[in-house]
Amino acid sequence: MSKPYDATLKAMLEASPADWTALIGLHAERIAVIDADVSTVTAATDKVLRLSGPDVVAHFDFQAGPDAILPRRVHGYNALLEERHGLPVQSVVLLLRPQANLRAISGVYERRLPGTAEPYLTFRYQVIRIWELRPEPFLTGGPGTLPLAPISAVTAGELPGVIHAMKETLEAPRYRKLAGTLWTAVDVLLGLRYERAMIDQLLQGVRGMKESVTYQAIVEEGVAKGVIQGRLEEARRILLRLGEHLFSGPAPESTRAQLESITELELLEQLSDRVVRVSSWPELVANLPAPKPRRPRRKKS
Repeated sequence: MSKPYDATLKAMLEASPADWTALIGLHAERIAVIDADVSTVTAATDKVLRLSGPDVVAHFDFQAGPDAILPRRVHGYNALLEERHGLPVQSVVLLLRPQANLRAISGVYERRLPGTAEPYLTFRYQVIRIWELRPEPFLTGGPGTLPLAPISAVTAGELPGVIHAMKETLEAPRYRKLAGTLWTAVDVLLGLRYERAMIDQLLQGVRGMKESVTYQAIVEEGVAKGVIQGRLEEARRILLRLGEHLFSGPAPESTRAQLESITELELLEQLSDRVVRVSSWPELVANLPAPKPRRPRRKKS
């Protein structure tokens, strides 16, 4: 399952790609959203733009949770995109909240052979920590990055003023078609930082959100069930990757089955805290209940 905010961020980027390239310091005569699939490794990076004049590919990777192997993954996508398009690729990691801010995500990924001091590979990528940026550039910029304003460097007390400024901007006739999609983006992104009751209060009186294509897509997938399930799967995926990195190998099938049987997000988060304090997969899941055996499927007669 994709991350809960994937459809939202895609809509934001497609709404105004030039706003995103301006955010990372790139300007071009023409910008196009291109296919992000890198099927040679059966994976898809987050979002990819093709710039013309200068000819560059911009690769955006959005991250809301901790992922220690993200730099390695970004390097892999960068190399595959360069191979596919034959152009230089600028990779950008956008960290959406402080929980994603690991020491490993420094903007430099290096690899060394055992016993050597000099790296044989040095890969540099851009890191943007949204919560460190002031909201003014988002509020005065284009619509594509406008929904990032409420999760930038603003306090809870400043949020009503930011939402009010967004309302004034989106009431302009030129944003009439985009307003619903952008308010949906605000709603989803605020969910990364604030409780539902506070978000509902902040967005009272916002019109057009339920009419947006993005909102309808989220509703069709099932907001309550889909978002919770998406968060569970993301937490499980991150835990498995952290363990693979720390324990020098993937989880045994029995351990994976135990983790997949967990349906409480809080428990997965506790295990993510614990994984850095233990030294093996068995130690990590020592006190977890054994997964229930799956019932064999009956063959159709």
